[in-house]
Amino acid sequence: MNHPFFVVTGGPGAGKTSLIAELARRGYHTIPESGRAIIREERQSGGSALPWADRMAYAERMLERDLQAHGAALALSGPVIFDRGLPDILGYLTLCGLPVPPHVTAAAKATHYNR
Repeated sequence: MNHPFFVVTGGPGAGKTSLIAELARRGYHTIPESGRAIIREERQSGGSALPWADRMAYAERMLERDLQAHGAALALSGPVIFDRGLPDILGYLTLCGLPVPPHVTAAAKATHYNR
């Protein structure tokens, strides 16, 4: 089954989150960026899964959170707009010069978004 899932992606400060907030205001289902929540949680708990401390652990947490969000979105009807998605994790790891583990590549291939 093809779900109407769309990812808004791009560089920091490009307006992704503002756009998604407006779409939510207009009644669309939206999924927030996982990275911001992870940073907040890690800072509150004194954890190290942070982009400036342990990038691989941060990526693994994003993968876990994004897979959960994608799975939960399957129960929603109508378009779902994601603030970043699983392909962004591959880009993040590559940009950081870190290896992309096979399970991350497999997860990105297994989750589908519309173009």
